[in-house]
Amino acid sequence: MDALLTFLDLPLFSILGERVTVLEVFGFVTGALCVWAVSRQWIWNWPVGLINNVAFLLLFWGAGLYADATLQAIFFVLGVYGWIVWVRRRRHLGSAFVAPIRRARSFDLGIALVATAAGTVAAWWLLTAHTDSAVPWPDAFVLSASLVATWLQARKVLEHWWIWIAVDLVSVPLYVVKHLYLTAILYTGFLALCVYGLVGWRRDWRRQQRAAEPTAAVTTAGATA
Repeated sequence: MDALLTFLDLPLFSILGERVTVLEVFGFVTGALCVWAVSRQWIWNWPVGLINNVAFLLLFWGAGLYADATLQAIFFVLGVYGWIVWVRRRRHLGSAFVAPIRRARSFDLGIALVATAAGTVAAWWLLTAHTDSAVPWPDAFVLSASLVATWLQARKVLEHWWIWIAVDLVSVPLYVVKHLYLTAILYTGFLALCVYGLVGWRRDWRRQQRAAEPTAAVTTAGATA
């Protein structure tokens, strides 16, 4: 284990005078693959995401981003849940397994907003009271909002992309402040992929609705007859 951690901490190159380690590069690659796979609705985003969670847990803990590190552990559990949900709701389409997209209800949005706000305050208090975190507010928001986004993603709710966009907008400057420049670049890429995913999922949801219309019409006609 010590040999593995030593290898992961090896510097590969530097950005603005800050070394970039094997671990950060590995997190970059697996993170980019995961978000791209989500945007394409491919089920293998979940196992790749689990590997990415472990990498970022180690990276963020070493950088003093304790809420983000804890978040990765929770992400791991939610990732297993999301993987199971997608498998159970899958529909075979070529080589991909696709669960139907749905839109958020008012109840979903209300729960998401309350959970994000309450989680941010709770995480901020824990970070302030029990750690030496220098950036408790943004670290707390990233933790709370990311959990809510992952929960909605597992349920394949279209609006989860908006929350990820907000998370990325906060994360990029946060990682710059912590000198995690490659990770900041990664999250800039995440932001672009989230916009791409939002547009793609919205298009697919509309196709899904159009495909369901003939079935609904036939059902209604049969009931009328």
